[in-house]
Parts: sequence; C-alpha cells; structure tokens
Amino acid sequence: MPNAMSLESAQPWWKGAVIYQIYPRSYQDTNGDGVGDLNGITQRLDHVASLGVDGVWISPFFTSPMRDFGYDVADYCDVDPAFGTLEDFDALLSRAHALGLKIIIDQVYAHSSDAHAWFAESREDRTNARADWYVWSDPKPDGTPPNNWQAVFGGPSWTWDARRQQYYMHNFLPSQPQLNLHNPDVQDALVDVMRFWLDRGVDGFRLDALNFSLFDPDLRDNPPKIPAPRNVSRPFDLQEHVHNQS
Repeated sequence: MPNAMSLESAQPWWKGAVIYQIYPRSYQDTNGDGVGDLNGITQRLDHVASLGVDGVWISPFFTSPMRDFGYDVADYCDVDPAFGTLEDFDALLSRAHALGLKIIIDQVYAHSSDAHAWFAESREDRTNARADWYVWSDPKPDGTPPNNWQAVFGGPSWTWDARRQQYYMHNFLPSQPQLNLHNPDVQDALVDVMRFWLDRGVDGFRLDALNFSLFDPDLRDNPPKIPAPRNVSRPFDLQEHVHNQS
C-alpha cells in the first residue's frame, strides 16, 4: 500500500499550486507602442519567480481583432503582432522553465472571432465542410430569432447573416460566434490546438467561459426566473439558463 509521501508526490503539479496571472496588454511594454508584450513578460520572470509562485497563467495573446481584448480569437495557433511572435513565446517558455515556473495559457473554445477562417467558411453557404462548425438556425416564420436566449453583453444571442439567410448564435458579442462543440470535427480541431501548444511546451490550460461551451441542440426557450429579479441591467439576468449553457 503506498505511503502518504508517495501519494503526495503523485499529485499533479497544479494541486495546491500558487498561480500568478499576467494580462499581457497591461504588463511591461518593451517596444514603446503602449501595449505590453511577451518580451515584457520574459523580462519580469525573475521577479515573478522570486515571489515563490509555482506557475504563471497568461491571458490571451493570440491573433485577434481585439473587440473583446483577445477573447475573440482569429487564430488559435499564432501570436497577435501586438504581443510579439511565436519565437518570443518560445523564449518566454524557455526562461520560465529555467526558473522552475510552469506556464498556463488561456484557451477560448466556446466561441471564436468572426474574423476566424473557420467562420468565414462556415457562413459562405449551408453545404461547405465547416457549415456546422458554428450554431446556425432558421428564423421563426415571422423572421424573429429561433428562441429567447439572451447574450451576456446585452441583446439577443442571435444575429442575422444575410449571406446564409440564417441566424448565428453568440453568447457574448455578435463578433464572437458560438462554436458548435456538439460537432466531433470541431472537437478534433480544438484538440489539435491543445496539441499544438502542448508540443510547444506549455504546462496547462485555463479554459475560458467553458460553461457556455454546450447548449440544448433543440434550442428550447429558457424559462423566466421566478420571482423576477429587480433592478437588472440586462435581459440575460431575467432567465434561468437551463438550455443555453452547459
């Protein structure tokens, strides 16, 4: 029977770890453009290590139009030029590991940017290879959205796309279309993204907005909250989110 010491050593590194979050945009700027960058993080890793933390969690630095400050990803496997290059990230990772620091990066799998190549293809028509990579639905007979779901940032969770003549779903901004994680091809593509970063040497992921990753495939209306809350600032807060969230 294993003793307590061997059980403790078998625990994953993140069990009980102290994680230091870094938001790249507001961290150190090394090129004078007013935006923090990956090289700035690298330059400060000695200080971070001196704090006694076990790892660093880096908020999104991927290619993005930045309508939601990087949580609208246009390329999951590249660095936005505002933050540097993949080579800069490799240098950051190498320095962190030399200091004994683990690196965790954000991954946003519930949605992408509408600037992502996957969405550009998906919206072309209803028969292309990625037609079902996002959540599309026909309107009701009167032209209104397919159900009553509301977006976190305000307004309906549906935006009309004139090209496909359908609504697409978004839980946040209209520029953040919902990925269809019920689709095995989407699941495989996101596993490939994970594999890309793991092969590069990252130690783990923080999965953003994962509670918004799945939804009722039948797109049933959410019921109202009873009793109705008072003084709410958005319709989102008036519903029980039993069908639009995991």
